[in-house]
Amino acid sequence: MLLPRYLGDVEANRHLADALTEAGLTQTELAEAVNDYLRSLGREGTVSDRTVRHWLTGKTRWPHPRQREALEAVFGCTAEELGFTPPAGRRSPTGKEDPVHRRNFLTAATGTTVAVVPLVAARPYAVGTNDVIRLRSGLDAMTALDASRGGHEALERAALAGATEALDLQKRAASQRIRQRLFSVAANYTASAAWSAVDARQSDRALGHLNRALYLAGMAKDPVAELRVWNSHAMLALHRGEFSQAVDAGQAAQATAVTRRDPLFASLAHARTAVGHSSVGDRRGALRSLMHAEEALTKASPDVPRPSWVAFYGPAELLAITAIVRDEIGDASGAEAASHRALADIPQQFRRNRALATLQLATAQLHQRDADQACATAEKVFALMHGNALPGRMRSYLGDFYRDLITLAPDSGTAREWEDRYRSEWSQAR
Repeated sequence: MLLPRYLGDVEANRHLADALTEAGLTQTELAEAVNDYLRSLGREGTVSDRTVRHWLTGKTRWPHPRQREALEAVFGCTAEELGFTPPAGRRSPTGKEDPVHRRNFLTAATGTTVAVVPLVAARPYAVGTNDVIRLRSGLDAMTALDASRGGHEALERAALAGATEALDLQKRAASQRIRQRLFSVAANYTASAAWSAVDARQSDRALGHLNRALYLAGMAKDPVAELRVWNSHAMLALHRGEFSQAVDAGQAAQATAVTRRDPLFASLAHARTAVGHSSVGDRRGALRSLMHAEEALTKASPDVPRPSWVAFYGPAELLAITAIVRDEIGDASGAEAASHRALADIPQQFRRNRALATLQLATAQLHQRDADQACATAEKVFALMHGNALPGRMRSYLGDFYRDLITLAPDSGTAREWEDRYRSEWSQAR
């Protein structure tokens, strides 16, 4: 959200603007959330867009006590932390809210167990924007856990629990608009479950989740969720060897309405289509789709608020996808170059993606008959994922690398050493 530094002699409230952006709320939605909270306490909700504008521009520096209480409940922090300033000699009477009050689905015990934290006790009033915000916050935690260790059954179960709760709440929604938002939340939780199953190489479960998520996204009229589902459909089709369907899913992603509004999503859809084209042997189509993906990405603004699930995608991930496409069409040296560039830029928190890009680099080196270097590179995958079981998708790709290794360098001593390490890691990865 862009705010002027000053409005006359009044400084804009950038802390509130940042909190609004982080929560994915518009000014209208924040007004609704505050009013929902006030009505839940039996008070009149009179906050409007104009009220929120006054907060954001700094025209109102210290809201009414009830409004401050509502804002603190919505964002889970004090009014001062939201950028409001009490008059001289006064302090906010409300303390910082217990962070459990804000929805957080995931807790990690010893880094392996995922649990669902109960929502605050069911309330007699209609479900509103506050409930949507609490549910959405759990999606961010799931995305972070997936980026670190990959898909697994506990994550899948937690995601399905989140979807179930969102669908239960929509039955008590205060308005049709809230119902649609809850359908959107349910679609994204179900898509998270589907992606976890895709990454765990559980294709039948993943397909069922994706079909359900697509239905929920339609009920929500949410084109971003629809694109997310088609993106995962394309990847699942590749895993199942249904290469023409991967192309179809990529093109379905391109056709979603969000690609016309946000070039980053358009770029992702074209990149996914490029992988499909390369898998069916369509070199020209693959390179054309890559070109469209690159062009679209140059037009994408990094400042546009987007859901956390798409944070993985940017120039580095497009280079990683380029490496896959280049290797598929027989350009192993181009794949190696793209992999090196990708690994230089993939953020450290995307540990699983870095491991996959490293394995793709090793594969490109192997396809150039440099078995010793390829094995040394592939060894790094185990170090990157140390402490967690390898996701099923990564295990499958390691199996592909091993089969290529024994085909291209069956008598290499390095290859035999790597085979021993691979078998040891494989037995521990289950």
